[in-house]
Amino acid sequence: MKKIINSILLLAGLAIAAPQVHAQVSVGLSVRIGPPAIPVYEQPICPTDGYIWTPGYWAYGDGGYYWVPGAWVAPPSVGVLWTPAWWGYDGGVYAFHSGYWGPHVGFYGGINYGFGYGGSGYYGGRWNGGHFAYNTSVTRVNRTIIHNTYINNNYVHNNSHASFNGRGGVTARPTRNDQMAARDRHIPATSNQVAHQHSASTNRSQFASANHGRPGVTAERANTKAVNHEASAQRATVRATNHEANAQHAVARSNNNQTRATNHEANTQRAVARSTNHVATAQHTAARQVSTQRSVAHANVNHAANAQRNNNSQRLSMQQHQVNRAPTPRPMGQPQQHSQPQPHSQPQQHSQPRPQHQAAPGGEHHR
Repeated sequence: MKKIINSILLLAGLAIAAPQVHAQVSVGLSVRIGPPAIPVYEQPICPTDGYIWTPGYWAYGDGGYYWVPGAWVAPPSVGVLWTPAWWGYDGGVYAFHSGYWGPHVGFYGGINYGFGYGGSGYYGGRWNGGHFAYNTSVTRVNRTIIHNTYINNNYVHNNSHASFNGRGGVTARPTRNDQMAARDRHIPATSNQVAHQHSASTNRSQFASANHGRPGVTAERANTKAVNHEASAQRATVRATNHEANAQHAVARSNNNQTRATNHEANTQRAVARSTNHVATAQHTAARQVSTQRSVAHANVNHAANAQRNNNSQRLSMQQHQVNRAPTPRPMGQPQQHSQPQPHSQPQQHSQPRPQHQAAPGGEHHR
């Protein structure tokens, strides 16, 4: 009966805390007992390039709280980060918020899990293109194997080892970035992470009731063979992805070549059309020049003909004028008669015929 009442109280507490919860919530039976403090432990060295550290946390099962060791995990995809699980106290109950993968690190209660998870965000590494780079100031890596490293000491963390948010624990509230991250598309824990938690739940030495808050295994050292096998699978996936991308690029290049060939043919046709238009323009210009020359020649011929006609007309006029001015021939033995000019106003008078017996000058008489 007591467990039923506790379960009802837990559901009521979850309803109160619902506005703060974005991920899956696990329900425990010992709802009025908070989780133990975060233990202090050493982070194992990153086994291979591309793995991301997921900190240990307290989970809850039938035997009470048990510690899930921290572990290096292969992310489900490139570009995602891990938001750790956390406990929140509100309304007299403790609610568990599951971790998730996403493009940004969301709110995880302000819990200081260490190794880059100082209570807000993650400073243990970052994605740089398609590769993950590690901040060696808070993350342990073997630089002879992993070369994507950097050093950044500019981060904020609290010194509390409290494992829950709320009264008696951490009193952090979600920041604006946390609220934005809550609206991202989230990916749940991978199958390896789920198996890892299940393995911890079957190990009695991991329960707080047995270890009194000091678990025997705080962080799991990676299985080299398993890691290498998974890394090989990931590399095979990357190679397949690259092969597909190369095939797509080859298709794109082929399409581009066809486009360039089509454009070249179109440019050639345009060049031929321009050449044809140039020839036609030249021919039209030559025709206009020939027509102009013909017009000029015709005009010159007409001008020469008109000039010749004018010259002939002037010549005839002059000849006629000379003929009109020439003296009229007189008969032999007649004296030359000089015509007297007559006024234009007087009518023309006709001369009377002379008598034949009129004496000629000189006193001689001709018969």
